[in-house]
Amino acid sequence: MTSLASERSWLLDPGLLKLVHQCRRLIRSEFGVKLHLTEEHLEQQLAEYASKTRSSHLTNTWKTLQEQVPHLCVKTESEKASATPKRMYRGQEIAEDSRPTATVRDSEGEDPPRKKKVIYRGQVVG
Repeated sequence: MTSLASERSWLLDPGLLKLVHQCRRLIRSEFGVKLHLTEEHLEQQLAEYASKTRSSHLTNTWKTLQEQVPHLCVKTESEKASATPKRMYRGQEIAEDSRPTATVRDSEGEDPPRKKKVIYRGQVVG
C-alpha cells in the first residue's frame, strides 16, 4: 500500500499546484466548501464538485488538471450511479418525491379524510 505522500507527489509541481488551488478557490466560491490539500480523498472531491458545477471555468480547470496528471481520471459517484439516472435541476440532484401517489380510492371520487380540523367562523367544518 502506498502512502498518501507518495500518491500526492504530483502536487509538488508548481503548475499543477496552481491548478488545484484554482479549483479549490472556485469550489469555495460556488459551494461554500473549503477543501484542504491534506484531505484523504481530495481528488475524488475535486472531481465531484467539478461534475456538479455550473461554472465552465471550474470544469475547464479540472479538465486541464486531468490532462496533465493521468491518474486523476477517477470515477465520481455521479458517474458510478449513471446507470440509475437522477432527476437534476440546475446541476443539482433533486430529492426523490415523497408525496403519496394516487390510490384506487382517489380515482373512485371519494374525498380523503382531512388530517386537521378546519374551523370557519367559529364552527367546525366537515
